[in-house]
Amino acid sequence: MSRTSLPRSRRVLPVVAAATVAALALAGCSSSSGGKKSEESAAGTSVGKATTPRMTIAMVTHAPSGDTFWDTIRKGAEAAAAKDNVKLIYSNDETAADQANLVQNAIDQKVDGIAVTLAKPDAMKDVVAKAEQAGIPVVGFNAGLSDWKKQGLLSFFGQDEAVSGQALGTKLNSTGAKHALCVIQAQGDVNLEQRCAGVKKTFSGKTDILYVNGTDMPSVKSTITAKLTQDKSIDDVVTLGAPFALTAVQSLSDAGSKAKVATFDLNASLISAIEKGSIQFAVDQQPYLQGYLAVDSLWLYKTNGNYSGGGEQPVLTGPAFVDKTNVDAVAKFAAKGTR
Repeated sequence: MSRTSLPRSRRVLPVVAAATVAALALAGCSSSSGGKKSEESAAGTSVGKATTPRMTIAMVTHAPSGDTFWDTIRKGAEAAAAKDNVKLIYSNDETAADQANLVQNAIDQKVDGIAVTLAKPDAMKDVVAKAEQAGIPVVGFNAGLSDWKKQGLLSFFGQDEAVSGQALGTKLNSTGAKHALCVIQAQGDVNLEQRCAGVKKTFSGKTDILYVNGTDMPSVKSTITAKLTQDKSIDDVVTLGAPFALTAVQSLSDAGSKAKVATFDLNASLISAIEKGSIQFAVDQQPYLQGYLAVDSLWLYKTNGNYSGGGEQPVLTGPAFVDKTNVDAVAKFAAKGTR
């Protein structure tokens, strides 16, 4: 997949980039908000709808089933698909080999574009190359910041996980924490490993890593409880997803621990927990925006030849902290499933 490189700043501001995409999208859409809602979309947004020819885009993720974070990504993708007159084919598998097979299925279906996560980039490299050889444009999102350009993807939408981890570690320093436990729910997932590595880099106290089986929440709870029971010096638990943070709160109670909980990512229940004070804060990477921009960028490329981020820089959607000082402003959007 060829790209024309143009001189540009090395820093892409996420808000500006998102606004640019939105403006370009509106330029290709009718001003009417009428028309039948796409049968593939449940987003229910009220925006102009494209009059461009129908196209098919496949979104293939490493998401485990039932994770609310990925529900938010999918909702954003569905909103963009409804606006852009796109048939969205969404599929997911947390096993890298099976995710690669899903990408191959999309290639076999001759889709117009593919949006993919690269949680385990080496396992996806060959099939991504096959898509590109077939003339199918591919964008990355959420996972794969270090590898999207190496694999020739058009664009990438997400956050720098190392930077977000470092930001969390720095914030922990301001809370007075001395011993953090960083809980990883999927060993080998590059995003998750980078988050904990980032925390460890900037946190001035001690950082332990705990691996848990993220597909078995009772096991997650018991494993965290056992660790907290064993080591009473742990005064902060860092989780890498909202459901795991809420489970960690239960583990604190079971272990009789006075530790606090901080986390990456949001959902409506986590917002409530921040409001109540059982969770200190969360790092938000805006998953709705990731899903939306991934689909919309492919439509823009196929329709107008546009590259989001110029084909050279990632479009950053985070990180941003949500805590008691700003949680009320975020709550109304979390209730709609867009934050």
